Amino acid sequence: MNPLDYIHYKSTRVAPSRGLTKLTGFILCLLMFPVFGAENYDLAILGGRVMDPASDFDEIANVGITGDRIAVITKEAITGDKTIDASGHVIAPGFIDTHFHGTQPLHYRIALRMGVTTAMDLEFGALGTRINDWYSDREGTSLINYGTSVSHELARASVLDGVDAIDTSEASLTRVHPNWAGLVPTPDESEKILAVIEAGLNAGGIGVGSTLGYMPGATANELFDVQALSASYGRQIAVHLRHTPGTETDEINGAQEILANAAALNAPAIINHFNNPGWQRVHELITRMQSNGHNVWGEIYPYAAGATTINAVFFDPSNWRDRLGRRYEETMFDPSTNEFLTERQYLSLRESDPTRIVVVFKNPEEEVVQWLGLDGISIASDGLPDLVPLPLDSDLTQLPNAHPRTAGTYAKALRLARENRLSLMAILKLASTNSALHLAAMGLESMSERGKVQENAIADLVVFDPETVTDNSTYRKGTLPSTGFKAVLVSGNLVLEEDKVLLQTTAGKPIRFAPVTL
Repeated sequence: MNPLDYIHYKSTRVAPSRGLTKLTGFILCLLMFPVFGAENYDLAILGGRVMDPASDFDEIANVGITGDRIAVITKEAITGDKTIDASGHVIAPGFIDTHFHGTQPLHYRIALRMGVTTAMDLEFGALGTRINDWYSDREGTSLINYGTSVSHELARASVLDGVDAIDTSEASLTRVHPNWAGLVPTPDESEKILAVIEAGLNAGGIGVGSTLGYMPGATANELFDVQALSASYGRQIAVHLRHTPGTETDEINGAQEILANAAALNAPAIINHFNNPGWQRVHELITRMQSNGHNVWGEIYPYAAGATTINAVFFDPSNWRDRLGRRYEETMFDPSTNEFLTERQYLSLRESDPTRIVVVFKNPEEEVVQWLGLDGISIASDGLPDLVPLPLDSDLTQLPNAHPRTAGTYAKALRLARENRLSLMAILKLASTNSALHLAAMGLESMSERGKVQENAIADLVVFDPETVTDNSTYRKGTLPSTGFKAVLVSGNLVLEEDKVLLQTTAGKPIRFAPVTL
């Protein structure tokens, strides 16, 4: 008997006995409880394997989301205005990429396809005097969360070359000039460089990013002063190590410079992409400092090759060929032609097209799986897509070629974990939680609420099939999007469903420090 039938029944018959009335009332309550007693959520993700690397929680459960927060994680039945059947899928924290050079809406769409919910460029960064502009340009329009550091390189370009590029999207304006890389500044110029950087820190930039390996003109004294300035705000420096890529000695000595400064200043530091010769010792340096209470960490990407502009100083024949013993024909790949370059072609292109992107092979492929087994580090893509502005709805399969890490880093890590029987929980820590923990430890509040699947945390989440999730990008077709993601949420908003990005969503939030009022 449903509730309406009961009301009609009660109104048309002789009053029953008191015992029967109580029994009927009890039955009525049972019938009505599922309708009126269960809490309903904005979104319910049902029956997934909830994996929280921050607490090592790993159980089949339902996740209820209200607003931008995870409201409940429970084995009890829940309902939602919208539901996602996550049976056979993993529910994990959204991936946090601290080294993503793409800064345009289309680039964020590519990142989203591999589960990234927060993309930050902490290595290159943005010009200190334009940090507010950088954040304003993305406010209320971004698919995913966004953030940037203050650029050491662009501060040098501003002072030494007189060019005020905002970020990587305008790097072609600066990298054609010589002074930002090679000039040792005068004391007056050094003060001006620091002033540009400090303007960015006051505007809320996430520490300083230094492409030191590209700037032989940046002395050890200059780096220490830059690192000390960031430390005075309690913030990190993220560094492409001096002389990297290079030898085992170069890599280790470069790391020692950054870590010694960090220890002396009691300051946070990130060693960017230390997956180069000498990585074993660099990892040991990082983890030993962590065990002594220092907030330092490093990052890797799961590829044996890197990518950058062809005019990088370390590609000069005196270094690449003579000192390192590398042949251009075997190591320098042009993704725009899908061919390796000869030394003569390299020299010609360096003059005619100095900001052309090349892919360089520098490590044995078998080391990639070893990197994914390291602790105390994070995964970051170093994603470097083509920087020519293109519409958000562009066909991703037809984009100009780029290094496959731009579209595949996190999905490749998940695939390699599956194929090599690595701990999935450990990979999720590297992909999300570790970066959040280190950034939160230096006071970046927005990171204290991310990188975890816990009640009251921000609902930045990925739902993926651990048996099918995979990267599709290759060195010959580097922008092919990853697949195997059932859903991606940013601040509780569904922004990807069944590997399809919902292009009209604008859920992304700024990741930055509160601006300092002077």
